Amino acid sequence: MSRTLRIVLVLAVLAAVTFAAWRCSRPDPSAEAPADDASLPDAVPQSSDPAAQRIEVDLRRLADDAMEGRETGTRGYDLAAGYVAARFADAGLQPTGEDGGYFQRVPLLKATVQQDGARLTVERGGRTIELRFGEQFLPWANFDAPSHMVEAPAVFVGHAIHAPDLDHDDFAGLDLRGRIAVLLPGAPERFDDHRRAFHSSQREKLQALATRGAVGAVFVSTPEFEARVPWARQRAGWNKPAMRLRGGDGAPLDTFPQLQGVAAVSAAAADLVFADGERNAAELFAAARAGTLRGFPLQGTLLIAGRTQAEPIESRNVLAKLPGRDPKLAGEHVVHTAHLDHVGIGGADADGDTIYNGALDNALGVSIMLETARTLVAADTAPRRTQLFAALTAEEQGLLGAQWFVTHPTVPRGSLVANLNLDMPVLTAPSTDVVAIGIEHSTLRQAAEAAAAELDVKLSPDPFPEEVVFVRSDQYAFVRAGIPALYLDGGTISADGEREPKLALAYFLRNCYHRPCDDASQPIQYDDAARLARLSAAVATRVGDADERPRWNDGDFFGERFARDDP
Repeated sequence: MSRTLRIVLVLAVLAAVTFAAWRCSRPDPSAEAPADDASLPDAVPQSSDPAAQRIEVDLRRLADDAMEGRETGTRGYDLAAGYVAARFADAGLQPTGEDGGYFQRVPLLKATVQQDGARLTVERGGRTIELRFGEQFLPWANFDAPSHMVEAPAVFVGHAIHAPDLDHDDFAGLDLRGRIAVLLPGAPERFDDHRRAFHSSQREKLQALATRGAVGAVFVSTPEFEARVPWARQRAGWNKPAMRLRGGDGAPLDTFPQLQGVAAVSAAAADLVFADGERNAAELFAAARAGTLRGFPLQGTLLIAGRTQAEPIESRNVLAKLPGRDPKLAGEHVVHTAHLDHVGIGGADADGDTIYNGALDNALGVSIMLETARTLVAADTAPRRTQLFAALTAEEQGLLGAQWFVTHPTVPRGSLVANLNLDMPVLTAPSTDVVAIGIEHSTLRQAAEAAAAELDVKLSPDPFPEEVVFVRSDQYAFVRAGIPALYLDGGTISADGEREPKLALAYFLRNCYHRPCDDASQPIQYDDAARLARLSAAVATRVGDADERPRWNDGDFFGERFARDDP
């Protein structure tokens, strides 16, 4: 999942004080599976609760080194997908994938930037400024061409946002046709949290530029942006492949071929892009903070060039269902999701470990979803609506598995009535509560609050609403399709008054997020995980049994923005 680092900055000081083979039918679960759990290190159950023990068994399997970090399109991911399919079958769920099996094929393009040939050049005032690869600029992968070069006049477009409902238009009076757009990340601070998150999306910005005729784009980092996403981190991952969904004709989906070249520039090198112009980078950064930023044409031209190695790959979602008991409502589906992928194998840590096991992100979420399924199957009666369970691929690459399922569902698209998502619950300090992110947007609030009251679980508000993580995990693919969604996350209230969940979250994000130490050796609170599974099952039961489908609240930003056109 893609949480930003502002959380880390808010809590880092406190934390420092506290913490010095492919098959489309039912799989063979034994094929190349990890060792039996009894032989795994530290495999003594951490809880006496059978549900917690089952979650621990699943987590240890999915986060085992044999899964090789579960990167999308790899052998390790396929092993994990086979394991989850076998667990679905063991739980008594019916296959809901393609060809009568548990798997749904997800076609992808993998693209890797090449350093050779990468250029970003400023021609202005009779001089040529050549930015240095890595240190000052990084090219973006081009999914539409193996090599590209575009040279054109440039125009600064602020944040590249058109938001008429907020009386904001960065493009007013500017002509982008045939020009390279230079822009800042983010959105004005005066925007409310939800609109700021929506308009900060790179996808929305690129679409706005392409629609207005731009032929390239240069993102200039700001100090605020690099406080959350340091340039050193961006530079270190420059050769990590990017991915996009692939259509039936082999072409990439959701790209903008009109934009012939895209690059990013570090905040430290921003003045090179604006050199000899009417305003320097510091003035523009200050104007952005003050909310007075305005666009203007830049003198001279910019040149963006680069090369990309692209290849088609495939991955798969794992899908299963518990049929609903009501003939009138069984054709509708409550969709449970958790992403199965992680980031694979990378650079070694201090101990020489190179496997990014992804125990919390998101083996734990998948394991909780599996226990949710077992809980619903074991109930005296099934919910009236069908419960569909999806372990999704390529979340780390931009919610691609979720997007593919939503646009190519294996059940009628109009039958998807709600989404309950689990992603990276950082359960490393005992808590008494659950955070229900997105609860304020739809009538799912009533189901969640009633289920929590039934189980005597407190629902806490999102501790970092300004981060709007509601748009940062797989539930957002459902939201964009107009489907009400809820993201269930770990709690924030300490159960023992000594170990603080917020500090545990800060420590994890600062030290183990997308690093080898996110493994099964962490102090995972499996009792809390079992409580989260029970709550998820209880919410799903109430949504599944209700006479009416969940709906967006009147006037809700996401409900109005993404209103669905199917019943």
